[in-house]
Amino acid sequence: MEIERVQEIASLSNLKGTIPSAFIRLENEQPATTTIHGVVLEVPVIDVSNSDHQSLVASISEASKSWGIFQVVNHGIPNELISKLQKVGKEFFELPQEEKEVIAKPIGYEGVEGYGTKLQKEVEGKKGWVDHLFHRVWPPSAINYQFWPKNPPSYRETNEQYVQSLIPVADKLLGLLSQGLGLEDGEMKQGLGGEDLIYMLKINYYPPCPCPELALGVVPHTDMSSITILVPNEVQGLQVFKDDHWYDVAYIPNALIVHIGDQIEILSNGKYKSVYHRTTVNKEKTRMSWPMFLEPPPEFEVGPIPKLITQDNPAKFKTKKYKDYVYCKLNKLPQ
Repeated sequence: MEIERVQEIASLSNLKGTIPSAFIRLENEQPATTTIHGVVLEVPVIDVSNSDHQSLVASISEASKSWGIFQVVNHGIPNELISKLQKVGKEFFELPQEEKEVIAKPIGYEGVEGYGTKLQKEVEGKKGWVDHLFHRVWPPSAINYQFWPKNPPSYRETNEQYVQSLIPVADKLLGLLSQGLGLEDGEMKQGLGGEDLIYMLKINYYPPCPCPELALGVVPHTDMSSITILVPNEVQGLQVFKDDHWYDVAYIPNALIVHIGDQIEILSNGKYKSVYHRTTVNKEKTRMSWPMFLEPPPEFEVGPIPKLITQDNPAKFKTKKYKDYVYCKLNKLPQ
């Protein structure tokens, strides 16, 4: 049987010092030739405990318009909880392979939840150097515990604690984004499904790669979500496309990295920009990340907020069900 999991492929590749050709990117995509080396991109860092509310609104709005990505500090989620989240995720990926396969995405399953490797249609058959685990963590009605690891035993409790700490941060960010467009605090969240907004956790596991200059963890993309709130580990890997070049994004311990996703770009009618990003891999170290995608419910229709549409600023995007948007994006179809 063909070995599909990158973690297993990596074990063999690191013995040989080479990687299978399916992981070698085309020359115009290879990190070695396309990264601006020696420059770490200082994306905006925003202190969300800032008591000057107008200044906070302005800084988040500006970052979302010109960058599509920012890092937040003093967010109120305890550092120990972030460490625990990282610890239980790492322990899951270090389990024996057959134990991880128990929660693998079932063959023929239409959703993304579960342990897996391939996510979307692969262009020219090229693969990313990553395995992943997806599962919904909120609201309770959207959760399917079939896709949650049973081991380590503290996995469930830790993830439930983390999402409870994250919800107020996410609500605050969506409120600030709303106000940055001159809207009421809750309008952005309502445009995404309100209290039915789904929190989808993904854990990315990028094992050491003997040829990191030739491979990518995740190919260049924008996130389908509204916003993505990401916890990285300390291994460099996130890159952002800015001014026609790829740059490494600085790692700040215990900061949360926030990506503007496609649904916020649509709601804002293009005022906020979803960030084009990719991930590189490391020769010696395992990189991991914990993005939380805030997604509208599948049947919910998302389109530009009517208040933002004027004669001079007509709608730039169609209004459509989120599930239809996802289908088109994963299958590389026009929206």
